[in-house]
Amino acid sequence: MTQAEKARKGLLSPVLKAVAKAEGIAPDKLAPLVADGFVVIPFNPRHAPARPAGIGRGLRTKVNVNLGTSRDFPQLANELRKVKISLDYGADALMDLSTGGDLKKIRRTILARTPIPVGTVPIYQAAVQAIDRRDSIVGMTEDDLFEAVESQAREGVDFMTVHSGLTLKAIDRLKSQGRVADVVSRGGAFLVAWMLHNGKENPFYARYDRLLEIARRHDVTLSLGDGLRPGSILDATDRPQIEELLTLGELVKRAREAGVQVMVEGPGHVPLDQVEMNMRLEKRVCDGAPFYVLGPLVTDIAPGYDHIVSAIGGAVAAAAGADFLCYVTPAEHLGLPSDDDVREGLIASKIAAHAGDIVKGVPGALERDLALARARKRLDWETQRRLSIDPVKFAAVRKRRRTRSQACSMCGDFCAMRIVGQFLGSGRKTDDDCA
Repeated sequence: MTQAEKARKGLLSPVLKAVAKAEGIAPDKLAPLVADGFVVIPFNPRHAPARPAGIGRGLRTKVNVNLGTSRDFPQLANELRKVKISLDYGADALMDLSTGGDLKKIRRTILARTPIPVGTVPIYQAAVQAIDRRDSIVGMTEDDLFEAVESQAREGVDFMTVHSGLTLKAIDRLKSQGRVADVVSRGGAFLVAWMLHNGKENPFYARYDRLLEIARRHDVTLSLGDGLRPGSILDATDRPQIEELLTLGELVKRAREAGVQVMVEGPGHVPLDQVEMNMRLEKRVCDGAPFYVLGPLVTDIAPGYDHIVSAIGGAVAAAAGADFLCYVTPAEHLGLPSDDDVREGLIASKIAAHAGDIVKGVPGALERDLALARARKRLDWETQRRLSIDPVKFAAVRKRRRTRSQACSMCGDFCAMRIVGQFLGSGRKTDDDCA
């Protein structure tokens, strides 16, 4: 049985109990949310991540890290370093998007070393194999697609992006729309090319029941991809995007009826004034299904700084109801991310997620800010370091700019907290206490 089916039968699985404990809520409060599809727990028993994650209503906003090889850089060792960085800095999930090298070996190695949920985009494997076997992506067959899904499910992949809402009708909308950036989703582009070349409907839509059967058998959470997500803020919330979203809403219902856990992926490039509306629209159309968003990126002009652009959009999105943020690195739109890019992108998204959690009233979010603010008032640097989102950078900056004063080197003896504390009798620790 899937986690959703167990919850519907009133069975509080060990995985559900672990997630409830991590979130600070009672298992019998979490179970109905899983049963009704408002929360998903990506947990393929073949992988059985030691740190499972709950994604959805009332829970902490989660952050995903994308990594993976390319044909230009197929080295597995590089990606394993990124896995370690992701774990060290608190990623909640990661996706292997590899397209270069031995894909099966890469995926299995990452699964073996990753105690958090692992996701994939199976069409990448099918596309790479189609090029190797038939010299063309459009040479893929329906069986190639489902073979990739089935094999990855057997290996233990916890969640998969499948672009099931990208239909021939949606492509017609795309043609008539006249977008600036057309299609920027890699998986979406593969399917659009395949559908137009072969004159056939998307197999992930036309054979959706086959997909559901595989997902249910292995308890793989389906992440319904946004193949027509906007790749420029000028394309945001247009007819192709909404056409796909309407279809995804129907597919969410069918997945739930089949006992399959399902979440929905969202835009993309969205101007700031449309972010909240997009979050509410997805929740309405998809009946409260967990929403997994890339960014959103609120401007197109910041290559090299898109982790900041994404954090701006991600904070607004999380506050408005997004449940799962896919990080964006400084290398977005430029190239394969480095180790530093992964770290910076992850931290930026975690900041955005936390900012959203404060607004949503997630238990423990505001309390952490309160604890750090009180430590700051006391000039208690060790507690500040421990509570900060990047303790390593905190310590490095302090070491680089430390002075004889217990205050920071910006203010020194002119520290506002120190001066006012002496006269308000705030109970601030003495310099000796803070040493």
